[in-house]
Amino acid sequence: MNLTKVLGEAGFPTASREKWQILAEKALAGTTFEDALVSWTDDSIRIDPLYQRNADASLLPRRNPQAPWLVVQRIDDPDPERANRQALDEVAQGATGLSLVFEGAPNAFGYGLPATRDTLDTVLDGIPLNRIHLRIDVHPASRAMADWLVAYLTKVRADPSKLSLSFGIDPAAIFAGTGRLSMTIEALQASMPQSLAHFFALGIPGVLLEADGRVFHNAGATEAQELGATLASAAAHLRLFEDARQALVYAAPHIGFAVSVDQDQFLSMAKVRALRKLWTRMLEVCSIPPSEASIHAETSYRMMTAADPETNILRSTIACFAAATGGADSITVLPHTLTHGLPAGFARRIARNAQLVMADESHVGFVADPASGAGGVEALTDALCGKAWDEFRAIEKEGGILKSLAGGHLQRRIAAARDERGRQYRDGDRPIIGTTLHRLGKEEPIETLVADKQPIPTDGAVFCERLDAVRLDELVGGQP
Repeated sequence: MNLTKVLGEAGFPTASREKWQILAEKALAGTTFEDALVSWTDDSIRIDPLYQRNADASLLPRRNPQAPWLVVQRIDDPDPERANRQALDEVAQGATGLSLVFEGAPNAFGYGLPATRDTLDTVLDGIPLNRIHLRIDVHPASRAMADWLVAYLTKVRADPSKLSLSFGIDPAAIFAGTGRLSMTIEALQASMPQSLAHFFALGIPGVLLEADGRVFHNAGATEAQELGATLASAAAHLRLFEDARQALVYAAPHIGFAVSVDQDQFLSMAKVRALRKLWTRMLEVCSIPPSEASIHAETSYRMMTAADPETNILRSTIACFAAATGGADSITVLPHTLTHGLPAGFARRIARNAQLVMADESHVGFVADPASGAGGVEALTDALCGKAWDEFRAIEKEGGILKSLAGGHLQRRIAAARDERGRQYRDGDRPIIGTTLHRLGKEEPIETLVADKQPIPTDGAVFCERLDAVRLDELVGGQP
């Protein structure tokens, strides 16, 4: 139904953007339209207050729009037995996926499971592997961890055809997040194809290599920088599969993606949607038949605050909603007390139930791509694609993602974006609810589990400037 036509036939005057803007400027009473109603993203993308519907937009749904997204809970307790009890409880209470986060991983935030072969036996004891999605978070010893997981699956006689797995191997995320690699870039590029050929021959389904943008986001990257780095990692993965003499048409589905989503609902929705379009474009450029992107979204660590941590629940709920409506295939919500220590049962339950309420009670995932055709989100999606492609091309000119990191090129661009964002928060141009605006007079005690933070490993064969996760409240000295 054409609403404009119906209203016109009913005698209502025809509306136009120009007439609306005249009325809006009159109501602003002295404040200019540009200053009051137009905003800009960190990538200098203009956001207008009003958009026309995009009738030609295509759908960008998650890989399986007939089923809800996977509710993935972090398992990152340094105590394997306690981690096993947490995992069993998560599955019993409705989680449909587990993310095993090991110590030393860029996204472990100081905690993580012990990186030993025995850890898997303990943590996964009693877990129904044929009924859940299991992902291994990126880890400095990813290939060894993959060997251990395959050995464990063989030991328990798991049926590969019934498994949903993500091995999460991403050398670039490891290099960026830890600042080191166990071997030189040349040695890594020479040895990885043999490992990939080995795992590919095993016929185990799921994501083998993951292009992880979270480490860049949490270090301060803009949305386009995160997407560009993620795309550059995916391009590096394609080259590794090609060097392993694997047909890229079959290898592409074994490449997955991980991104962060934050409290900016529409920008986060656009980020997830843009990643799907960018992956399709990359495959097209490489003359590879289209393969649906497998996207894991995790709520942003950098947006979380130590002061008034309950506000993190609101931020994470908006971020989770954005990921779900943007088309993420699996989502992890970080517990709101993570800024104070290893989260206890209550915070973990809140993180899980936020997703379950959206999926099972609110049916947020019922519509395949609710943003399709929405002028504002479509404009953001397309603009992000353009900016991200420019960043991707810049990284490629620097020799690819690993060499860009080794030369410090990508880090310098991310640091500049982080510093500018920090200036805006310190100058009051942007508020942080509960930290710089409406701060509590007294903070309440926070329950956390007893666990020592793990030091970041310092040994390696090649090093780069490490991208540390920096929260926004830390940029303004917002500790309670």
